[in-house]
Amino acid sequence: MRDVRRIGIIVAGLAMAADQLFKNLLLYEFDFIIMRPFERVEVLPFFDLVMVWNRGISYGLLQADSVLFTRLLTLFQLSAVALLAWWLLRADRKFLGLGLGVVIGGALGNVIDRIRFGAVSDFFHFHAGNFSFYVFNIADAAITIGVIALLADAFLRPDEKSGNKSS
Repeated sequence: MRDVRRIGIIVAGLAMAADQLFKNLLLYEFDFIIMRPFERVEVLPFFDLVMVWNRGISYGLLQADSVLFTRLLTLFQLSAVALLAWWLLRADRKFLGLGLGVVIGGALGNVIDRIRFGAVSDFFHFHAGNFSFYVFNIADAAITIGVIALLADAFLRPDEKSGNKSS
């Protein structure tokens, strides 16, 4: 179990660091912080870098229009991280630890933004023809990948299906 926790903690740190490094690079080195909302830099015909400040949660839901609501969202996110960390401490499978670590790291990356800026900075925008995917960041991608890993762990565990409880 110690290896599972170590994997989760390392992956969480890497996900959070990658998110913050990239955000700081775009915000300060490339001056995206001074960009107008939805101003874009075309990278590929189907991919742009766009500056969006998300005051809500995923997909722009629950927009925080006040300092109080921003603090409540931050408290909610930190509570979720604490719950996931508690789960990680009890995890007994490496894939579960990996999934939890990626979600924790992504959530912490977005919490840091919310504390620093009062909103989360999003940049990546994929589109093709009339299709336009929402604008997201590395933390959002980490959370999504982590949730997919958690679902895969829940549905594909060989130990549960065979009646074996070994890991």
